[in-house]
Amino acid sequence: MKLRALILTALLPLLIGATKPVLVPDVSQRDIDIVYSFTGADLLLFGAILYPGGQAPGPDEPPTDIVIVVKGPSQSILLREKQKVAGIWVNAESARYRSVPSFYAIASSRPVRDLVDDRTRAIYEFGLDRLQLSPASGMAPDTQSRFASGLVDLRKRAGLYYEAPDAVQITDRVLYRARVTIPARVPVGKFTAETFLVRDGRVLAAAVRDINIRKSGFERFVASAADRSSILYGLAAVALSVLLGWSAGAIWRRF
Repeated sequence: MKLRALILTALLPLLIGATKPVLVPDVSQRDIDIVYSFTGADLLLFGAILYPGGQAPGPDEPPTDIVIVVKGPSQSILLREKQKVAGIWVNAESARYRSVPSFYAIASSRPVRDLVDDRTRAIYEFGLDRLQLSPASGMAPDTQSRFASGLVDLRKRAGLYYEAPDAVQITDRVLYRARVTIPARVPVGKFTAETFLVRDGRVLAAAVRDINIRKSGFERFVASAADRSSILYGLAAVALSVLLGWSAGAIWRRF
């Protein structure tokens, strides 16, 4: 109770003149360093809901819900479909997407289907089935649906896409928190954690916090070398492979 009182007292100036609820979100880690021993990270996303006049809705009013969407940097990808021809798997149709989130996680206080209608879900990309993947070429609707489902399924199996309904806990309709797992295979770049306040089927407020995921130590040196001096990096990689192969052969002949 003391912590809640301190938070509300510190944020009281934000309530002056406010006509709608205001979100004040934060995240446990703004910077995540990836080193050789990185096995993933567990992010805690938390914050407060500031209501006009500092008065939370009563028990007879519609409940307040929170939806948190964590996205990784967008990337362009080419997705190929495999088909078996004469007993051999070959590439068949393909589809290119211009803007695909490299990571996507959604956590909510209740299933998002129970919070807003399909139109609102599409506007805010609430749910894996409402992601706007931006296909680069015109495709038939059934083909586009098939490729989009395959892409989402691949990312889900890699742990890069997931949904966590009922993962957000709200205390006294004021304080909220949720945990989002960042897998070890997460790409580097600038991530965003968007928090949405939903009430009575409408999004009333939104706020965003940035999260930077970057390589550190030797991994950062290797990534920087590959990016800045790609030719030298390639030659060094080939030379190292030849040296290791020759060394392994020499040791094998000796023993």
